[in-house]
Amino acid sequence: AGADGPILGKLGRELDVAAGAAAARSCALALIAQARKAAGGDLDRVRVLKLTAFVNCAPDFTDQPKVVNGASDLLVEVFGERGRHARSAVGAPSLPLGVAVEIEGIFALD
Repeated sequence: AGADGPILGKLGRELDVAAGAAAARSCALALIAQARKAAGGDLDRVRVLKLTAFVNCAPDFTDQPKVVNGASDLLVEVFGERGRHARSAVGAPSLPLGVAVEIEGIFALD
């Protein structure tokens, strides 16, 4: 979610790659908050294993990986080497509530 709620729209129509990357970054911030909570507030215990990202996009949009870099880059920025992860970036014809990006994260606690 952005500062004013979820970022809505379709990549390749209403949104460009930069806006999509901002939406993915917002998703990553939400994932970090949940991981922090699960780790009892200690982010040093968290490792990022995998992201599965869905990008709400027009049929001819092919820059899903660039969009998802918004999340991946932030996770590496926050966690360093523990933030490097496997990932999938998939285009979707629509997402719930019209959100631009939806990301599932798998984390490990040390």
